[in-house]
Amino acid sequence: MFLYLSKLLPLFFYPLGLASVSLIVALVTLPKRPRIATIAISLSLAVLLLSSNAWVAKYMIRSLEWQNIPTAQIPNAEAIVVLGGATKSGIWPRPTVDLSEAGDRVIYAAQLYFQKKAPIIILSGGRIDWRGSGSPESADMATILTSIGVPSAAIIQEPNSFNTHDNAVNVSKILAERQIKKVLLITSAMHTPRSLKIFHRQGIDVIPTPTDFLVSQGELEELVSSPKAAILNLLPDTDNLHQFTGALKEYLGTFIYWLRGWI
Repeated sequence: MFLYLSKLLPLFFYPLGLASVSLIVALVTLPKRPRIATIAISLSLAVLLLSSNAWVAKYMIRSLEWQNIPTAQIPNAEAIVVLGGATKSGIWPRPTVDLSEAGDRVIYAAQLYFQKKAPIIILSGGRIDWRGSGSPESADMATILTSIGVPSAAIIQEPNSFNTHDNAVNVSKILAERQIKKVLLITSAMHTPRSLKIFHRQGIDVIPTPTDFLVSQGELEELVSSPKAAILNLLPDTDNLHQFTGALKEYLGTFIYWLRGWI
């Protein structure tokens, strides 16, 4: 039940959900209470304009992504841990497993493995049955890794996790069984701050190795590259709305996990 509610309830706090609720309120109150309807419409418009412009979205993402940028060469460890959320199962009409936006996680894991940063890769991620179908994410990631040359003997699958807390708890059991002390943690840069807190809570010695950066120094400089660019980046854009929502999800997730005592 918690898993279902944790995915459903936050939708009403995200910009699109909050704007939709405000417009429903406006529709209901318009005939008899036009003042309330006006306020609701104004709120909806403000939320969408604020969350869909590049200035707000990119700086909010940067506040998360740039917290754990490696300042030196990534050290060696005993294992590489990759969190799910990077694949789509090979269900028709897909010819095979697809990588999603966060697919950099899988490619980066392979790169670090070939650089001999760790001898094994632990893939953590299940598949929620009411949010798509197919194989567990761990199996899908394994398919990609073996197809690019990572030996299956170097891969450990953990297919029973449905959120980041599950990832940390289930991975900690694998690490304890194999007496592994230090790991490289690969996930999207925006997801790294929350993941680190959760893994540390489980007593795991993790080295953050973020990937899938959505905001670069160059993209921030483009915001002020010219007066035209500064103005155009204030205009609403669906990509900005999506990125802002992702960052807000991380902040809300951190707060909820804190309330649960998971971080």
